[in-house]
Parts: sequence; structure tokens; C-alpha cells
Amino acid sequence: MSNPEDKFGNSNPEDRSAEPQDQTQTQQQTQVDNDEGVKADTRVEEFTVSGSDLVDKVKELLHQGNIRRIIIKNDEGNVLLEIPMTVGVAVGAIGVTMFPILAALGAIGALVVKLTLVIERKE
Repeated sequence: MSNPEDKFGNSNPEDRSAEPQDQTQTQQQTQVDNDEGVKADTRVEEFTVSGSDLVDKVKELLHQGNIRRIIIKNDEGNVLLEIPMTVGVAVGAIGVTMFPILAALGAIGALVVKLTLVIERKE
């Protein structure tokens, strides 16, 4: 599907909003985030998940262990929940300390159809 272009070769922004975000736009967003204060040794990734898959995806990410922060945004880009991860939390203690947060994620997932997870990882 091709977008109509103006005389300068730019596509119509109204047509762009209906298309899913591609990998290039995600990488550009990462670069903007890095310029705005995210430390250079941190990589930012974005995932789009359905509300029903939210808790499972967060649990999967927690077991990876190299995450500094998890940010959950709604469809409009508003931040619903920001979860800072402490570096010193032991793997066994994650389940106990994260249980209230996972319960909140389950409630958010039940109410919202499509969510964006923004993950900051240490490299």
C-alpha cells in the first residue's frame, strides 16, 4: 500500500497513523531516548502485547535478569505503570517482591486491549 506524497516527497501523516510502527521508527525512538538521558550502557526495546499476554511477557523478561526498568504504555502512549528494577534483587526474591506488581499488571491487562512494553536493559 503506497501513501500519497506531497510535492516534497513526504507521505501524508494521517495515512501513517493507521500503519503499524516498523523497526526503523523503533530504532529512531531508541536514539531519541538515549539523547534524553538514558545512560549509554542501556539499550531500550519496545514490545507490543495484548492485555491478556502482559503478565506472561513481564515474567519472561524478569527471568532474563538484565532489565533496569519496565514501562507500560497504553495505545495512546500514556505511561500506565513504570517499574524500576533494583540491581541487587536476587532471583529467588523476585517472585515475592514482584507479586503485588504482577497482580496490578493482571488488572491493567484485563482493562486494556493493546499495550506497549518499553524495556531498558543494561548491556
